Amino acid sequence: MRTPLLLVACLCLCVEAQGALRTTGGLRKGEKRQVGMSGEGALLRRFKRGWMWNQFFLLEEYTGSDDQYVGKLHSDKDREDGTVRYVLTGEGAGSIFVIDENSGDLHATRRLDREEKAFYTLSAKAVDKFTGRDLEGPSQFTIKIHDINDNEPKFTRDPYTASVQEMADVGTFVVQVTATDADDATYGNSAKVVYSILQGQPYFSVEPETGIIRTALPNMNREVREYYQVVIQAKDMAGQMGGLSGTTTVNITLLDINNHPPRFPQGVYQFSISESSDPGSVIGMLRATDADTGRNAEMEYTIMDEQDMFQISTNHRTQEGVITLRKHLDYEKKRTFSLRVQVENVYLDPRFHSRDSFRDTATIKISVEDEDEPPTFLHPAYVMEVKEDAKIGTVIGSVRAVDPDANRVPVRYLIDWHTDMDHVFNIHPNNGSVYIARPLDREEHAWHNISVQAAEYNNKISHVPVYVRVLDVNDNAPTFDTTYEPLICENVKAGQRIQTVSASDADQPTGGHRFFFRLPPEASVKANFTVTDNKDNTASIVTQRSGYSSLQRGTYLVPVVITDGESPEQSSTATLTVRVCACDRHGNPRQCSADAHALSAGLSTGALVAILIDGILFIIVVIVVLFAALRRQAEKMEPLIMSKEDVRDNVVSYNDEGGGEEDTQAFDIGTLRHPEVVEDSAHRRDVVPEMLYPPGRWAVGRACDHTDVRDFISQKLQENDCDPTAPPYDSLATYAYEGSGSVAESLSSLQTHSSQGLQDYDCLSDWGPRFKKLADMYAAGPTTKGSVRGQ
Repeated sequence: MRTPLLLVACLCLCVEAQGALRTTGGLRKGEKRQVGMSGEGALLRRFKRGWMWNQFFLLEEYTGSDDQYVGKLHSDKDREDGTVRYVLTGEGAGSIFVIDENSGDLHATRRLDREEKAFYTLSAKAVDKFTGRDLEGPSQFTIKIHDINDNEPKFTRDPYTASVQEMADVGTFVVQVTATDADDATYGNSAKVVYSILQGQPYFSVEPETGIIRTALPNMNREVREYYQVVIQAKDMAGQMGGLSGTTTVNITLLDINNHPPRFPQGVYQFSISESSDPGSVIGMLRATDADTGRNAEMEYTIMDEQDMFQISTNHRTQEGVITLRKHLDYEKKRTFSLRVQVENVYLDPRFHSRDSFRDTATIKISVEDEDEPPTFLHPAYVMEVKEDAKIGTVIGSVRAVDPDANRVPVRYLIDWHTDMDHVFNIHPNNGSVYIARPLDREEHAWHNISVQAAEYNNKISHVPVYVRVLDVNDNAPTFDTTYEPLICENVKAGQRIQTVSASDADQPTGGHRFFFRLPPEASVKANFTVTDNKDNTASIVTQRSGYSSLQRGTYLVPVVITDGESPEQSSTATLTVRVCACDRHGNPRQCSADAHALSAGLSTGALVAILIDGILFIIVVIVVLFAALRRQAEKMEPLIMSKEDVRDNVVSYNDEGGGEEDTQAFDIGTLRHPEVVEDSAHRRDVVPEMLYPPGRWAVGRACDHTDVRDFISQKLQENDCDPTAPPYDSLATYAYEGSGSVAESLSSLQTHSSQGLQDYDCLSDWGPRFKKLADMYAAGPTTKGSVRGQ
């Protein structure tokens, strides 16, 4: 069946009132507003339109099988003779809405949803079928979709997450939930939502109109239950029967507050630690429990007893109390310790602090475990004294160590030889007595720092330093401080001081040094000089007479006896060498005796002889080494003359290598040339020259341009560079240049093809007296040995 319409067509007429214009249709073509010359507007002429509609209504979610009837459009110019055609345009025209062009009936072709689109705006007009002329201009109308309750309420979130503090008062706000309904809120109760709680009683409640969730039960304890799940329903139609509904879940967490104190799980804790543990070692850990979490469960541990052997600190990550050692333990002195430890919360809630004490205590018992310890010396260090003249085997002191353990194992002593490499001391292994093993010398070592070891049978060893001070004994004779070289003038007078001497002693007496100076008794007879003690560890050398002569005696030896005056007394005799000099009238030496130079340094005759012998031996060694080096060098070099029979003409030795490429002055290339080439003006003395420059001289003189010398050196350098057997380092090669050759060429028979051939040597006679002997030799017969030229 077709749904009945409330309004099929609405025709309205508009009237003009008080100059206001209401149009029921558009202006016809050619009509204009007319304005008079007076400025007053003339009334608009209007033609009555015979039809007009405003809006149609259509229910959503139509479920019928036929098209849903919307309404009917009709024009008063339609005489129902079939000449009028109705045209529909606008939103959904032709697809959602269709019109019968003959009757004007308007239908909806499909099911509509108000939540998808609430209204449609369309336009209709009537036209002449035959001419196409508009009978009625386009007029708009609206089709509104009437709402039905076809959408359930939907929450904006699902699930909700909220939290509230534990122990909160009843009615404390938790969270607000919100649900929306897509239906029309202005039409009926389809969009009016009411909230209710389906799950979560009796802990929480919800306000029906606002959706605010509040606590409904007092003293909710997080430690009893921490998480709650609440289901809230939203129902439209104001909650009446037949309304649609939706649900959401609200997860509520109780937030912790500090309402529980920390508690130790047990009242007494037992720990143990070895007595050999170092300070800072961890003894153990304990942890109190707290039902709270986060910062409400943070704890602080303290030791209540007054002691300084242990300490406790809090591990803030695990909330554990860490007990550590502060000092060394001794099992033999104390074997157990008892401590009282307290724990309390760091952050307290004033609402619950007065309810109960938020702290707890426990007892900690610590047992010290015995450890096999090394022996312990009675003193941390020992200082001993001994005189440097003490005999070997003299006991200078003793050390003592004991086993700190209860069983008291015997201890054996020994010296760490790394601290006494010379084995000066030794120790008795049983009683620890230290005695001398080698002679002592304070002047060499005044202190000896050694280390004594005490060892048990299980190799437990301890060390103790022993400082041995060597006491001084007067065992060194005094000597002159320095070497003195006194001079006297020939005209010196008697009683004149010529030198002041002082002495030194390697010993160190307690009251300081006191030296005495004198002449020996045998030198006091007819002495030329005397020694005067100045009583201040110095002495003056004074002349006994005047009139010394350097020609008669150039030097005088003055022995001086020096005594230290200690017990036992030590003395020595030092000799001064006094030189006699010729002086000017002002007393300045001009010439002194030369025979005292060697003695002036204070050297004895034996020392001078030893120095002289050492010098001679050094010179001999140097000569032997140089001779051996020269001999090895000579063996390596090829001799220039192979035998006595070798004959070399004009051999020039030139050993200068020059100063390098930049040196153009050090090397004279002309030295390599034939001597006759250099002497351009030389003439032969055996023949009379026919002309100033003989014809043969031109051949010899070709060497003046140095071409042959350069070619010779270049050839030798190339041969040496290309030689595969040449050493890889720089070496010196010596070449002997022979010149460019003689005009007579070679005179040797080594190059002769046949020794039996007849040759005419008469031409040699024409060359002068120098070649006559050679011509006679060849005329007598060919020789088997030609002249050999040097390389």
